[in-house]
Amino acid sequence: MARFTHQPPTRRNALGLAALAALGSKLPAAAARAETTGTRQGTPDLATPGTSWLTGLRLRHCTVLQSFVFDEAHGCLYALQVMQGGIRLPGESRPHTHAERARHGDLCLNRLSLRGALTGYMLLKGFGHGGAMGVEEHPRGSRLWAEWDAHPASGYGRGICRFRFANGDILTRAGASLAAYRPVPGSTSNCAALDQGSRRLLLRYKVEGAPRFAVYDLARFAARDFRPLADLAQPDAHLGLPFQGMALDGDTVYQLMGSGYGPGNPVTSDGNTRLARVNWRTGTPYQDFPDRTAPHLDPREPEGLAVRRSDRRLYLGFAEGAPGVRRFSLYSKRLD
Repeated sequence: MARFTHQPPTRRNALGLAALAALGSKLPAAAARAETTGTRQGTPDLATPGTSWLTGLRLRHCTVLQSFVFDEAHGCLYALQVMQGGIRLPGESRPHTHAERARHGDLCLNRLSLRGALTGYMLLKGFGHGGAMGVEEHPRGSRLWAEWDAHPASGYGRGICRFRFANGDILTRAGASLAAYRPVPGSTSNCAALDQGSRRLLLRYKVEGAPRFAVYDLARFAARDFRPLADLAQPDAHLGLPFQGMALDGDTVYQLMGSGYGPGNPVTSDGNTRLARVNWRTGTPYQDFPDRTAPHLDPREPEGLAVRRSDRRLYLGFAEGAPGVRRFSLYSKRLD
């Protein structure tokens, strides 16, 4: 079983866990290699490049896609992005730059059809960076889970929240229409994803700079019972790559990391995007490998990860295009 924690791990505990993990990965070395790079019997090889689904699409603002999620009960797609610069909202003394919006944690939430057409939006002030999001489906209107309460020094959330989509609304971090949660006091870089099938919530957070995953029963979490089913270190954090998305499906956590093409990540290298999956009950990786999906995109920055239950596929997002004319594309891989 994965380690249970009711309090945030201390630096000493985190270092101890890292040492145990390192020791375990060497016993035996052959088994460890098979577990982290191979494919388990009966499951597809996720190292295969993804298949294009939606390509070259725009969001409401000209900034990059940060994360996305499917609302299959209502046949739509939600996507988060940091607000663009030059916008002055009611109550603001002046327009703010994109850098200021990022520092403040101001987001644009887009609603799209499953063909990629924009059908609505909300603005979220003071929420965070938008690294992941979840949908709690309901016949009378789904509720969205998102990063919340941006830290003034970083723009990343210190908690998560739940709210209903309201087209055209501006929601602030203190809005009466949202429910706010601080499952790990003192943490930052909080974001959430949901598994609608198992009714569980996946939280990513950082304590003392160390990123971790925690899995919760959704009903208990919503009732503010923050005892996790499991809490484990984020895989591959030592690589130093930007975290770009996560998804929860049954016992499996999927993770996307990497950056766009640039001086330290040339096109000739096929990019540094990495996709991994880990069993949250045991903390054991199933697969961890470079992802070669859509190497032709420019600058091909991985942005967002989501599972679609109806077709049992894992969807990866990529940003492309020059600043000011950003577009996004979604690709998918078979899960079953």
